[in-house]
Amino acid sequence: MPNTPYRFFVHIIGKHKGWATLAVLAVVVAAGASAASSYFFKLIIDAVESSDLEAALMWGLLYPFYILITQLVYRISGYAGAHLTNDSNRTATNVLMSYILKHSHSYFIDRFAGSISNKIKNVTSAFDEMIPDILWAHLNAVVAFLVTFGLILSVDLQSGLIFVGLILLLLAVNQRFSKTKALVAKENAAAGSLLQGYLVDALSNIHTIRQYVRRDFEFTEVQKLTQNKFEKGVRNWLYTEKLLTVNSLILFVFATMMFWRLVTQWGEGVVSTGEFVLVLALMSNITGTLLFIGRAFNATARTAGELREGLDDILVPYEIVDVKGAKPLVAEGGQIEWSDVTFKFGELAVFENFNLTIKPKQKLGLVGSSGAGKSTFVSLLLRQHDILAGQITIDGQDISTITQDSLREAIALVPQEPSLFHRTIKENIAYGKPEATLDEIIEVAKKAEAHDFIMRLPLGYDTLVGERGVKLSGGQKQRVAIARAMLKNAPILILDEATSALDSTSEQAIQKALHTLMEGKTVIAIAHRLSTLREMDRIVVLENGEITEDGNHNELLARKGHYAQLWEHQAGGFIVE
Repeated sequence: MPNTPYRFFVHIIGKHKGWATLAVLAVVVAAGASAASSYFFKLIIDAVESSDLEAALMWGLLYPFYILITQLVYRISGYAGAHLTNDSNRTATNVLMSYILKHSHSYFIDRFAGSISNKIKNVTSAFDEMIPDILWAHLNAVVAFLVTFGLILSVDLQSGLIFVGLILLLLAVNQRFSKTKALVAKENAAAGSLLQGYLVDALSNIHTIRQYVRRDFEFTEVQKLTQNKFEKGVRNWLYTEKLLTVNSLILFVFATMMFWRLVTQWGEGVVSTGEFVLVLALMSNITGTLLFIGRAFNATARTAGELREGLDDILVPYEIVDVKGAKPLVAEGGQIEWSDVTFKFGELAVFENFNLTIKPKQKLGLVGSSGAGKSTFVSLLLRQHDILAGQITIDGQDISTITQDSLREAIALVPQEPSLFHRTIKENIAYGKPEATLDEIIEVAKKAEAHDFIMRLPLGYDTLVGERGVKLSGGQKQRVAIARAMLKNAPILILDEATSALDSTSEQAIQKALHTLMEGKTVIAIAHRLSTLREMDRIVVLENGEITEDGNHNELLARKGHYAQLWEHQAGGFIVE
């Protein structure tokens, strides 16, 4: 994927060559015709001066039709430009989202969701701004400059050369300024992304802010970020004004030189009145373009800066990729084997030469203190991180050599904190099987003890759950997540404290459903609830990334080791770490 602003822009535009070609051709024709329209003034005035009233009337009547045709061609460019801009915006959004969704777990835990969203917006908005700028500012200006130069040159060689000098100097100055402008714009865009990310993060945690009475703290932090955005924004704006001032001075000097030359030539009879008026009209028409060429350059530089700021962070290389020729996982029995696995977080070793075999359809409970490696164990099995050494296999297939999608399709996960979309209950449950019928959804909801509370909601299964499921209680969200996992019906099941958010009544009711869910599957359960541990065929105790105890519930109690101590210190049906 091209990761520089220019290459990415061309890559996206290249997918819509038809509209791009039509828009460019229409702008070239319309801009050229518009710039040349001043020639009518020369023809009319020269005809009047020579008393050729018939010619003067003809050119005077043709002029409105000429302008009408020119505007119609401009409208064709607008029609093509509208399709090109919106098609490119859509394509860029789809391309970026497709790329982002393939990033590894680490990419997302290091970034604000709001910041990523803002970067996508910056990149896609760049097409909304750059395409019109390129078509009706830059390309329009280039064509107008060429036509104007040709007409001035036809009147007076030296005036034409002065005009060329003006254009070249303006281009050189604006090109030099645009490099710094791109950096200033990038800083401004980065400040905006940081602010947006913080705002989304704060609003996503509004209940915590209220609970801990931290409104003033959060507001102070937002003020700091808005002040930073203000400073970067003002600097960005004033840099443009600085360039406009320089352009005005350059235009003043060169225009004075040119008109002095033309007045002298007219006085000597070398230049006709019609030609003199022609140059005046040409310069009058082109002055706005010349004066604001800096603004056009800066607008493009600013947009390019925002584009670069987004692409630099979004299009970073993937941390975890499928190997060439990776094949889909063929999960049959669901045997999982860890062989001499070593993994570190930075310099912190989590697992070192770790070995474990989980037999097909075995139910394994993972127990251990916080930081013992339980969550990392699950992350590595899902290949959210790559191990440094060793091998993890499922039914004899190394998970590093199979496709990531097929690996995760073979594993159903019920996390401790379920993540729900701001969509309907029905859509959230069906996420485990998009083609599921309503009857199938209701069936698993009943098994997960979710059907009754769903039917009490205002719209039943069509009720929106709010961002991250905020409209539901913790237990309700957990039951929706369990129903989703049931519907997926994968051969390997991971329960990460799957019943921890349930009250005692709900937990008792759902144990039967979980028992049904676990039948015929390889199960890994990170569990604190005693009722969950009793369901396990085998329990492994982890401490500092090592297996310190391994056996079933009764065997571990008989050994009077760490597990037995945890069991003895249970509280309210939970093992206390």
